Amino acid sequence: MKTKLILILFLLTLISFSQAQESKLMNNPFFKTWDTPFQTPPFNEIKNEHFLPAIEEAIKIEEKEIEKIVNNYDEPTFENTIEALELSGELLDKVTSVFNALNGANTNDELQAIARKTTPMLSKHRDDIYLNEKLFQRIKTLYDKKEQLNLTDEQKRLLEFYYIDFVRSGANLNAQEKEQLRKINQELSVLSLKFNENLLKETNAVALVIDNKDDLIGLPENVIKYASELANEKGYPGKWVFTLQKPSWIPFLQYSPKRELREKLFKAYINRGNNNNEYDNKKIISRIVSLRVKKANLLGYKTHADFVLERNMAKSPQNVYKFLNELWAPAIKRAKMEVEEMQKIIDKEGGNFKLQPWDWWYYAEKVKQQKYSLDEEMLRPYFKMENVLKGAFDVASKLYGIKFIERNDIQVYHSDVKVFEVQEENGKHIGIFYADYFPRDGKRSGAWSSSLRSQSNIQGKFVTPIVYNVGNFSKPTADKPALMSIDEVNTLFHELGHALHSLFSNTVYHGSKWVPRDFVELPSQIMENWALEPEVLKMYAKHYQTGATIPQELIDKIENSKLFNQGFETVEYLAASFLDMDWHTITDTIERDVPTFEKECFDRIGKIPEIESRYQTTNFAHIVGGYSAGYYSYIWAAVLDADAFEAFKEKGNLFDKETATAFRNYVLSKGGTEDPMILYKKFRGREPKVDALLKRRGLN
Repeated sequence: MKTKLILILFLLTLISFSQAQESKLMNNPFFKTWDTPFQTPPFNEIKNEHFLPAIEEAIKIEEKEIEKIVNNYDEPTFENTIEALELSGELLDKVTSVFNALNGANTNDELQAIARKTTPMLSKHRDDIYLNEKLFQRIKTLYDKKEQLNLTDEQKRLLEFYYIDFVRSGANLNAQEKEQLRKINQELSVLSLKFNENLLKETNAVALVIDNKDDLIGLPENVIKYASELANEKGYPGKWVFTLQKPSWIPFLQYSPKRELREKLFKAYINRGNNNNEYDNKKIISRIVSLRVKKANLLGYKTHADFVLERNMAKSPQNVYKFLNELWAPAIKRAKMEVEEMQKIIDKEGGNFKLQPWDWWYYAEKVKQQKYSLDEEMLRPYFKMENVLKGAFDVASKLYGIKFIERNDIQVYHSDVKVFEVQEENGKHIGIFYADYFPRDGKRSGAWSSSLRSQSNIQGKFVTPIVYNVGNFSKPTADKPALMSIDEVNTLFHELGHALHSLFSNTVYHGSKWVPRDFVELPSQIMENWALEPEVLKMYAKHYQTGATIPQELIDKIENSKLFNQGFETVEYLAASFLDMDWHTITDTIERDVPTFEKECFDRIGKIPEIESRYQTTNFAHIVGGYSAGYYSYIWAAVLDADAFEAFKEKGNLFDKETATAFRNYVLSKGGTEDPMILYKKFRGREPKVDALLKRRGLN
């Protein structure tokens, strides 16, 4: 009797617990239909505590979806295997896309703790799918007879994508090797997360506190005002604070004559993750590189770069090095000329020192003023952020006949965020676009574009995209709106280009995930070409106080200075690209000393001491994320974007409808459904030529 009573109590407890869990999930917004405009995330309802149970449950749901595919007794077909895979994991994608957006742009300790817990869970879940032998056999059966199947071109490419993806994820390994791979993937996922957490902490650090007003000499009024407001935010009332965020860091280096303070601020930036403290990234990145070699070898590749580049346009490390070396020689030649110009100014002023990296911005600004009578502070009043954004929208509208309509009825995750509905000219809905442009402690540095929902049209159900852009641009101050630098203007146009790529996607399946890394930057970089064109500047560059259009005199100065500092910009970028490739062409698993490795890399290519690499290993977030053995992609795509923009120039019309329509139809809407070079040739009628890029950078 006692045993029965205990059993009944146990069952009642179990039922009660189950009901409590069910109730908890029912109150979780991720398990409700989103009754919001266009099913956008209800950010006002989503709380931190909702993510972990939602991710755990979503993993269970996808596991059941995979089991259903695997245990289907019917012969494998495209529909019951490949299409079913495309449809699986919908809830998990929904939850993780929102979580990743917040953890990148508005994170906090609680979200970071959730990430530490869920990252290894998600890594294991992905391996459980890709290392599922029965699932792979179904895919392989279809792949082996793909020519006999009645598939569309897109379906055939999707089948090939899945088959190759499974093979590259270890599907052909034996049981022991699969277990090794699981452990490597698990450790890599945790290390990558820790690297980025450390970098965020180091980037948010207060790098320079000034309490003597004399140390502000030379700084523009808006820079001083911003530093004062930052000081109040950071707990230094009555002082001035400079951080390692670009809107704070760059103006100080540009305008401060205080060389010792420039050096302090500059070194704080380049040493992020390399301070031998709790946020040090040296051992983390060495371990990541070592594990990547092990993984590549396990999968049958000589190096991590061989593994990555197999699916890119470049195809091999040899092709990337050849490309980088061809650009390096003219770039370093031009950079040395720029050094000479600045050294002459230093000597003339009686500086009695050799130009150093922390001097570059300051003396480059002097060169710009002397050669072109151009000061960036002359331009900022014409680059009010809202006007620049409208200018970028107007360019997209003139090219593609689309409209951006601000929506105040769509919830946002931070008050800085603006939301726009994107429509065709006839009013047809295309998608939703979120813009989040100002720095905050919870936001990682840099700028990026991503999606909360990607476009698809599976089984005739058209899903429209929800896209967001994130930046760290100059913030408004108490008495001035956000006034942007030229670099920030270009970046805003760049990220909108990525957004248009996602918004214009018109594929049946989730085609955006198949786009090679060195092609994905073409849609973003081509948009930068319009940003400073005289015709376009007159559209949006209006003085924030008077509303007057930017004068022709300033436009001429911008035009005349287009080759300014191109040696520096190309060399610092290429140095980082070589560093990335050198790390990822290592053939052994020795965990190297980071400073020694960097020095050997830069000595080999002949980097000049006056220019530091754009990133150092310990703060090179791109190569910890999706750009490992792929940072070269920006300049690879620069060849494409310069050549593609020439197509408009050749027509004598920056907004030529025929050219814009071809670019949208063959590049922006196709995702990865065709080989990128085939898509480019359909647009341009030929392969790209490097001439336009060399001319643009003054390297010809």
